[in-house]
Amino acid sequence: AQFRRAGLEPAGDAAATGAGGERSYFQTAVWNVTGKNNNNVELTTADGKQKMRVREAQLPVALPLPGSSEAPPPALAPGQTPPPDTTPRSFTTRNVIGLLRGSDPVLKDTYVVVSAHYDHVGIGGCSGVSAADNICNGANDDGSGTVSVVELASALGTLKTRPKRSILFITWFGEEKGLQGSRYYGRNPVFPLKQTVAMVNLEQVGRTDSSEGPQLNNATLTGFDFTDLGPIFKAAGEKTGITVYKHEKNSDAFFGRSDNQAMADAGVPAHTLCTAFVYPDYHAAGDHWEKVDYANMAKVNRMVALALVTIANNVAAPKWNETNLKTAKYVEAWKKLQGK
Repeated sequence: AQFRRAGLEPAGDAAATGAGGERSYFQTAVWNVTGKNNNNVELTTADGKQKMRVREAQLPVALPLPGSSEAPPPALAPGQTPPPDTTPRSFTTRNVIGLLRGSDPVLKDTYVVVSAHYDHVGIGGCSGVSAADNICNGANDDGSGTVSVVELASALGTLKTRPKRSILFITWFGEEKGLQGSRYYGRNPVFPLKQTVAMVNLEQVGRTDSSEGPQLNNATLTGFDFTDLGPIFKAAGEKTGITVYKHEKNSDAFFGRSDNQAMADAGVPAHTLCTAFVYPDYHAAGDHWEKVDYANMAKVNRMVALALVTIANNVAAPKWNETNLKTAKYVEAWKKLQGK
């Protein structure tokens, strides 16, 4: 509904019926329950290419599990075979995808992705839970990123002249269970990854009470010098009052800890932008909305908006930094993607 309000085109699954091949805002992944190990449930996508394990209590619906004894088996006459088990053991998860179509006749068929994950760890799945508060809200991780994607869509959708490249706004499912939503998109892209020039993922952009001290008016990118995007964000920050910097300890170490990793593995230049890497109540029940610094988050989002427009208007596509040895596998993936 928020993407529709922002004027984005639906860019998820094509409708099963209907004229014109209308799309939905949802990209749906079907998961089958394939096993149970104590209180953990094994799940596999319908195509068998992705797996994850969740606590039984985390299932979105009550599903009869393989080997469960919820109902006694029917009595069989001698020689009679039992009927096939047709009990449904599947459910769906969804990425939410909207498109701001570019204005250039050629570059509109290339894409810049801005994203965030909308899941967290559920009820009772984090530290600090109590009888009074057992919901792990994840206001900063990653409600702040999800809201930022919506606000960026709302702002950029009002531009009289749209950026030359198209901008794809995505909120992911299942980041906390192994980047499941972004990896699903990486295997089932709505638009060709070959034509996806960059991805900026937003994670933990709301709270400024970092464990390292207050983080006001600044932001950082994971893998800061893995691509040539760093200087673009730094320049956007200089124009909007945000210091964009490389965190010497955490920049590279946190590169693989959010959804940018899935796109980087596919060869797309990708980073995650955040305000604070670690903060009180990280993955804890106390990560509530009132602890978000909304004024600072708005300033960060203005910087991100300017950087996105700059990337989308630049005829030259972003590139991996081949002089950095840590990017070798991403460079190879990019060459394979581009057929080089």
